[in-house]
Order: sequence, then structure tokens, then C-alpha cells
Amino acid sequence: MAADSATYPAACRLSVAPMMQRTDRHCRYFHRLLAPGVGLYTEMVHARAVVHARDDRFLKHHPAERPLALQLGGSEPVLLAQATALAADADIDEINLNVGCPSSRVRAGRFGACLMHEPERVAECVAAMRENSGGRPVTVKTRIGTNHRPEFPQLLEFARAMQDAGVAALIVHARIAILEGLSPKENRNVPPLRYDTVYRLKDAMPDLSIIINGGIRGIGEIASHLERVDGAMLGRVAYSNPWLLTRLTGASGRRRTRVQVVEAMVEYARSGKQRGASLGAITRHMAGLYSGKPGAGAWRRSLARHASAPANEAQVLLGCVPDRLRYAA
Repeated sequence: MAADSATYPAACRLSVAPMMQRTDRHCRYFHRLLAPGVGLYTEMVHARAVVHARDDRFLKHHPAERPLALQLGGSEPVLLAQATALAADADIDEINLNVGCPSSRVRAGRFGACLMHEPERVAECVAAMRENSGGRPVTVKTRIGTNHRPEFPQLLEFARAMQDAGVAALIVHARIAILEGLSPKENRNVPPLRYDTVYRLKDAMPDLSIIINGGIRGIGEIASHLERVDGAMLGRVAYSNPWLLTRLTGASGRRRTRVQVVEAMVEYARSGKQRGASLGAITRHMAGLYSGKPGAGAWRRSLARHASAPANEAQVLLGCVPDRLRYAA
């Protein structure tokens, strides 16, 4: 059953951020093995690419990945509506609009963070997406502002426009976006984090679900944020140290050991659905599985040695786990 805006964000109170060249379908399957209850997001894809694709490459996913959100880029309500309808047909659980990416290429295409300057247009996009979502929640991921609109009243104006358009939740990266002179990587680190601004937004709009994002690195930080907002989204720490995801949910039952996760990924890689894929396309997301453990470097080197093997030879992964890590907790 599709997610319903009335239940959001309870089902995805904790989530892993959409990350370009990272959160592809193999990564999401791996993360789902570690964290059964967190929300997962695709990489950002432009609505035009979804609409005009000749196959299902942008919507293809394993059922185990759900709850799953598709993150769209774009600023044309008609195209976004069409892409949303296709996502609904593909059993995607949430459709998210990117209003936070600061890259120059994205800005040249008139989408991403520069859309914070056009709340009316974004509201039109959200309304069009909702009409075609089949009841699935439509959310927006944004920043607290840009270097051209850095003040709280401007953020509040934007958030109110989203609420009026019927957005199910606002996911807020707690930094402004610098639209000129910084790379996307620098925009993730140079502008200071302003969690207080996100808290202030929640206090001003108690009826709007607010998910905080940006620089969150540990369980204690997550707990602190959840005292002030409705949810938390982890970014690159979840990719570099994915075992952290096992601590994010209170799921009942015994969690998998790291070796059991590797075994599950072997079965995934050897399935017919991965025919033609290289093993490295799947295992590159697993490099951080033993992060912080003695022997983690040997694990990464072993993965690299087998990266060019076909996916159906994934059983070699079991030999990549050093003996000292085989029973790591």
C-alpha cells in the first residue's frame, strides 16, 4: 500500500538523504538490510528524464527498498506532474522535490536551491504533483535560505507557501546555499550549520512536519533534534559508516551481523535481476561496512580487487571478510 500523507512522517521519522552517485538501487538495498524502518531516497533525477526515459531505469527498485522516495528536480509543473504519475504507477511511496541543490548546472536549469526565490512557482509544482501522486505524500527538500534570501522571514514565507500547497513535509538542510563561487561539496561544509533556524521554523509552524538535515553524525545528535522537530535525515555519515544505520530504529528481533549482511548481498548480487552488472557497481556501497574496525582496510582492498568481476560471482565476497572481522559485532 502506498504511504499516506496522514501517516507521514511516522513511517519515515528517520531517513537517509538522497545523494548523487551514491543512493542508487544497490545502495538502497544494502541500507535496507541494515535499517528495516528508515526512509530511503533515490538520487535526484530531473523530471524530464523520468518522463522521456525509454525504460524504467529511474524508477526501478527492489520491493525490499520500500518505503522509498523518488527525488525529482525541475520547475515545470506539467513535467513534474507527469513524472509523479509515473512514480505512483511504479509503487514509489513518496515523491520529493529538490529545492536545495546549489550547483551551477542545476541553477542554470532553473531548479534546485534557486527556486527558494520563487515560492509561488514551487507551490504550483507541489500542487500539480499532489494531483498526480495517487495519494502519496509530496515533500520538499530545501535549505534555510540562499545568500540572496538568507533571512528567517523569507524562509517562513517559503514554508507557508509549501504548506498552503499541501506539502506533506519540509526537509530542511540547516545551511544556506551559496549560489555563486562554491562547489556543491563546499556548500555542504562552508556555510555554517544553523539548527536553531530549523527549530524556529518548527516553532512558527507547528502543524507542518519538519525534518532536519545537515551535519548530523550520531545517535545522540539525532535524539536531541527529535526533541525539537519531527524527523531527522542522515547524509554522508550513513554512507561512510553504514553500520550506524543499525542503531536508528527500534525494530524488534535480532539484527543481522555484518557477515550476515554480506551473505544477503551475495544472494542479491547473484540474482537474475543483476545480470550484466559488475560486482563493483554493487559492492562500492559496502566499503564502509567495517568502518572503525581493525582490518577495515583489508576489507576495502579485497572489495576493490574483485570490482571488475561479474555480479554472479559474488560468492567471492565471503572470502573478502578478514578472519579478525568475521565475528565483529
